[in-house]
Amino acid sequence: MVGVSEAVIRPRASLAGMSDWADWDHIVKIDPDKTLVDGETFEDVAATGTDAIEVGGTTGMTEEKMKRVVDACGKHDIPVYIEPSNPASVVHSDRHDGYLIPVVMNAGDVAWITGAHKEWIRMDDDIDWSRTFTEAYIVMNPEASVASYTQANCDLDADDVAAYAEAAEHLLGQEIVYVEYSGMLGDTDIVAAAADILDDATLFYGGGIHDYESARTMAQHADTIVVGDLVHDEGVDAVRETVKGAKDATATVR
Repeated sequence: MVGVSEAVIRPRASLAGMSDWADWDHIVKIDPDKTLVDGETFEDVAATGTDAIEVGGTTGMTEEKMKRVVDACGKHDIPVYIEPSNPASVVHSDRHDGYLIPVVMNAGDVAWITGAHKEWIRMDDDIDWSRTFTEAYIVMNPEASVASYTQANCDLDADDVAAYAEAAEHLLGQEIVYVEYSGMLGDTDIVAAAADILDDATLFYGGGIHDYESARTMAQHADTIVVGDLVHDEGVDAVRETVKGAKDATATVR
């Protein structure tokens, strides 16, 4: 088996069951290839008020890096999910709650729709399907590493994104649709179009969220906002402000 640890899987019984994300307002995504701000710990990240931690990145992923972060985050009472970008970054352990597997709807390279997933399944005999879920990604920033990596067609308008979102939910049965602007703040009209078309799927949004206002703005449209680079670049105090923004937006909408 390539790039997969052999630890016994044991679900984290202290945490909630499946489909936790339906109630999440905020996620911190930690890139195992990056460091935290000096003096800060994964315990500090878990204490920001975020609803979950997602561990994943596009480049530089290894099993060792992934395991280090998952083990550290899994010590705290917060849902932890792995978002693998390749089979070598998948680890099996009792420190996390499951896997969120990207399916890139607008990928130019079809490997990121099914091909990479097939290879993971072929290489890994220990997949726990009861803890494995997919995210229908719609990648929107052509300058982002994920766009280059998947050869995504980012030249999409609101109607295109809404159609991808509808296809994800109703043709492919996706429970999560993820509008990803990684590295820039997205177009609220486009995010709103995706939100409006979905019936039951949870809409994740990521990209460019850097303070209270940007978090509140995007959380008025998306069900869940995802903050990534901010935790590595500015630290937990900045992340905490985005949590407040997301929670305040949710309270207003409800």
